[in-house]
Amino acid sequence: MILKLISLVAVAMLTTPPHEPAPDLTIGTSLPAADVKMKDVSGTELSLKEAAGKNGLLVIFSCNTCPFVVGTDGSAGWEGRYPELAAYSKRMDVGMVLVNSNEAKRGAGDDMAAMQDRFKSHKYGGRYVLDQNSAVADAFGAKTTPHVFLFNKDMKLAYKGAIDDNVANPSEVKEKWLHNAITNLVANKPIEPATTRNIGCSIKRVAHDH
Repeated sequence: MILKLISLVAVAMLTTPPHEPAPDLTIGTSLPAADVKMKDVSGTELSLKEAAGKNGLLVIFSCNTCPFVVGTDGSAGWEGRYPELAAYSKRMDVGMVLVNSNEAKRGAGDDMAAMQDRFKSHKYGGRYVLDQNSAVADAFGAKTTPHVFLFNKDMKLAYKGAIDDNVANPSEVKEKWLHNAITNLVANKPIEPATTRNIGCSIKRVAHDH
């Protein structure tokens, strides 16, 4: 299992996007691309600002095709934690949006129809939107699937990085970084750590003409 995870990390590191996103957001930065409308799996158009809850907003860059999200033999993948995160976020009045920015794979498993199927079959919860031309991912400086960004009620970045410390086996998670961050966010307590290392496949961008 460890060897499989090491190979997954190696593949993710070797796959570089054809154009570089903006630098990763720093803690305290205001929500970028707040008003950009994206199509949700429900068929409605939605902006991140509209998806926010009273206590904040959770944005997770995700997809249908990355082994770190969907899993492989011996690895559960992080998407199995989406339903619980969606339910907890809703209970804490924090909006949750999954964003699919894999523009280069729209014809290979990351199109809207595939997103709708996966959202339903895996009972994701929250919202799942399509980011055209990776515009929102670029504004965030999002680099991997998954890549987590949690904003407080003032839409300031409070936590970024990974969901937890064990993609392969949820029963062996020791650090529930995101869950704890949501808890502390709502309780108005410090979030420690506020930044963790995001691990995953590179977001599959399409090269832009300059």
